[in-house]
Amino acid sequence: MRALWMVLDSVGCGGAPDAADFGDEGADTLGHLMEREGLELPHMASLGLYEIMRDRGVRLPVSPGLRVGASACRLTEKSIGKDTTTGHWELAGLVLDQPFVIYETFPLEFVTELEQRTGVTFLGNIVASGTAILDQLGEEHIRTGKPILYTSADSVLQIAAHQAEEVFGLKRLLDLCSTARDLLDQRGMRVGRVIARPFAGDHVGHFQRTAERRDFSVVPAETVLDRLQNKGVKVIGVGKIFDLFAGRGMDESYVTKSNAEGMETVADLWEKRREGDLLIVANLVDFDMLYGHRRDPRGYARALRQFDAWLGEWLPSVSDEDFLIITADHGNDPYHHGTDHTREQVPLLTLHSPRPLRPCHDFTEVASLLEQFFHGSSFGT
Repeated sequence: MRALWMVLDSVGCGGAPDAADFGDEGADTLGHLMEREGLELPHMASLGLYEIMRDRGVRLPVSPGLRVGASACRLTEKSIGKDTTTGHWELAGLVLDQPFVIYETFPLEFVTELEQRTGVTFLGNIVASGTAILDQLGEEHIRTGKPILYTSADSVLQIAAHQAEEVFGLKRLLDLCSTARDLLDQRGMRVGRVIARPFAGDHVGHFQRTAERRDFSVVPAETVLDRLQNKGVKVIGVGKIFDLFAGRGMDESYVTKSNAEGMETVADLWEKRREGDLLIVANLVDFDMLYGHRRDPRGYARALRQFDAWLGEWLPSVSDEDFLIITADHGNDPYHHGTDHTREQVPLLTLHSPRPLRPCHDFTEVASLLEQFFHGSSFGT
């Protein structure tokens, strides 16, 4: 038995009922892109995308009709948060009763101990955009060798450093972030992720973050990935899935640097026939990282068109016995104010679902469907 679960990072489909509580009233990532960019996604529509958006008042293209075996609904996040880790964990069946902690600056005693453990002195320790912080402190970092510590509206601790060995180096940055993760956990500071942000360039206007980013996540409690793996299902992560689950529930992991590489990796893994049951879990991050946070609707729409074209070419490889899930982890409306994620419902598009979908259920619907799909061969009766 084979299943593919794809997370289109930040591709929300309209404000959640509590969006106003997060300052996100009116956010609608897909709806606004369709209305203002003329976005058409015929292959996602064939899985039910347009059907679940009709009652949102969105002007939609003509539907191509549903594929046999397709079904769709919208999911509403139950956990308190709109960050990537919280979204993925709930999709995998783990609801957070308490949100991760968000800092504007990290406590002096924490920063001091981290500097003592690692032998560095930090610049920054502020809230900042990942691109703006490089223009602000990148040249000083190159001059002094001091890494840049910053955070955002998410529960993250981010450290930026030049990837060239003569300035700082990628391995040193990753070791520094790993130590930061350990120290946060030891101190009970519930920060969702530590993110290593390597960059290149030598002066303002030419700094550019590179694709060697790594996320160091809090270790989750048991999720559907653990339960499936324990019952003999091989679980393969593509993209940053391994990082988001701190390696739990993974048999193999393939790190990818772009949507294009992620889609190519998924297609290659799907084509290889393996013995036993298989679940591929993939995250395509470009929507969020390159276009949502940077409030680039044209780029966001272009990336969705590219995914939809790939999907149309790949779908014939899904047999009647296979199971496909396409969903998202939160929104990131490129027309919304600020640069943060947006609290939105997400689409759930399926092919050959093992049971009828529960409309407007919470994100754990994905975990429930996966367990039911693999139940016959993997979980016994």
